[in-house]
Amino acid sequence: MTSPHFLGIEVSTQQVKVMIVDDNLHVLHKCSVLFDTELPEFGTKGGAHVHADGLTVTTPTGMWVKAVDLALAKMKSAGVSFDRIVAISGTGQQHGSVYWREGARVALRSLQPDRALHDQLKDSFSIPDSPIWMDSSTTAYCRRLEQALGGAEKLADVTGCCAQERLTGNQIAKIFHTMPEEYARTERISLVSSFAASLFLGDYAAIDYSDGSGMNLLDIWTRSWSPDCLQACAPGLEERIGLPVASYSALGAVSSYMVDRYGFSADCKVIAFTGDNPASLAGLRLDRGELVLSLGTSDTVFTWLDHPRPNADGVNVWVNPLDVDAFLGLLVWKNGSLAREKVRNACSGGSWDTFISQLQSTPPGNGGNMGFYFYEREITPSIVGVHRFDSQDEPVHRLKS
Repeated sequence: MTSPHFLGIEVSTQQVKVMIVDDNLHVLHKCSVLFDTELPEFGTKGGAHVHADGLTVTTPTGMWVKAVDLALAKMKSAGVSFDRIVAISGTGQQHGSVYWREGARVALRSLQPDRALHDQLKDSFSIPDSPIWMDSSTTAYCRRLEQALGGAEKLADVTGCCAQERLTGNQIAKIFHTMPEEYARTERISLVSSFAASLFLGDYAAIDYSDGSGMNLLDIWTRSWSPDCLQACAPGLEERIGLPVASYSALGAVSSYMVDRYGFSADCKVIAFTGDNPASLAGLRLDRGELVLSLGTSDTVFTWLDHPRPNADGVNVWVNPLDVDAFLGLLVWKNGSLAREKVRNACSGGSWDTFISQLQSTPPGNGGNMGFYFYEREITPSIVGVHRFDSQDEPVHRLKS
């Protein structure tokens, strides 16, 4: 008997990645699609567009669709046996939102196998540019949400954290207030994870509890949408986001489009997609008492929690993707790999080898000199700019070499 295969896909900030494993977790195939270099027609930098105000950050939704097309085409060219894949799941960058326009569900359900997804779904989004986790433009809506819930601590008691600019509920509130006509034409709002799942399901995929926890909308104790939070953000929101499900839920069989175009088995199951941080907890098989530091486009620290005490200090508490009665505790820093790359480019001619050599030639501690590089407004703490200090803790414009 041939062993079953499993497909994982991630729609991250800078790329789409796919991986196929067998039932022993041996990697059988992997590939990626880099947004900036392989889809240059969308004009992204680091997978996103930073707007003129320096606060608004979006990504073209159609680029994600086209990247999935390209990833599947690469797999087909590589001779992947799609018919041996028994289940599909995946992850998405957290907090980003996708706005499906009226009629998009019909388009998803009637995809034609002789045409690419991007070609058939290009007119399916009421807002063509998705707000993503790097956005910091929703401060006013954060304060409104906290006020509606009785303060930051009250909001954290319900949703696991205080109002934060990147969290999806505040992004939706901004869309409703600044683009009311587009909001009115929106029939469904997905997270990036549930959006990606929808492309394989051929229908709207449910948001999972764990990724849904990062919206400032989910009551993490009841695992249902908070009526007060929904009302504070936008009217008609519950019907637009649908009912949440456990992160390990089977959503249904893969779409007939995927069967006919790529040769997936009609019995292949689509399992709920989740956010990249909850997926990291699951993928690392994290045990209680262990702490993970993840260095990526954003940097995170997370751990398994059984009895959390949410507060307004910036810690995020979300429903655990592996156990709905447990939780995930998380801290996030926005200025991660992209900030490190900027420092490398400015100081080391764009070469990591040069950067490492410079680092090794410097004594540990750098003589007490230090720099903090917040090119984008940071989450924890809320600060922006480059801040350098000499060995006397005096601020300086530049450190001596």
